[in-house]
Amino acid sequence: MVKIRSFYKYYFFEFNNMVEEGDSVPKFTINDSNGNKVKSTDFKGGKHVIYFYPKDFTPGCSTQADEFSSEYNKFKKNEIEIIGISPDNVESHKKFCNKMGIKYVLLSDTEKEVSKAFGVWGMKKFMGREYMGVTRSSFLVNEKGKIFKIYPKVKPAGHAKQVLEDFKK
Repeated sequence: MVKIRSFYKYYFFEFNNMVEEGDSVPKFTINDSNGNKVKSTDFKGGKHVIYFYPKDFTPGCSTQADEFSSEYNKFKKNEIEIIGISPDNVESHKKFCNKMGIKYVLLSDTEKEVSKAFGVWGMKKFMGREYMGVTRSSFLVNEKGKIFKIYPKVKPAGHAKQVLEDFKK
């Protein structure tokens, strides 16, 4: 079943396959911005936020990355890892990290397997054009590897602070 939800000029098609609160993080292995293999299990035992974003260097994605970078020390102080995932390749992530001063992990999901496993890859419509893409979403994960909070449609401005507050609850 497909639901259609409109928001200003954006139209999102939601597929009912998004992971749910209480689910374990789907298992994956993909490359980081340095080309190193990273597994979902590498983060088990610690709190972390996994955020999905559409594309490096776009205005919304740059805002989101900048805000997580600005709050990075607060996340580290609270022992929370930040993990960003997009369909961009390793080279793009490396340039994005360098330009934005990103100190946390960016993962390259070029085959969209991780995005599909989380349920954030699907049909989108913007300004009359339909295309497949990532819906900006975030997943808060506890030490046991269980998702305890999902933000299915993220507005980049202020999101990093909201995530930090939700971890403190």
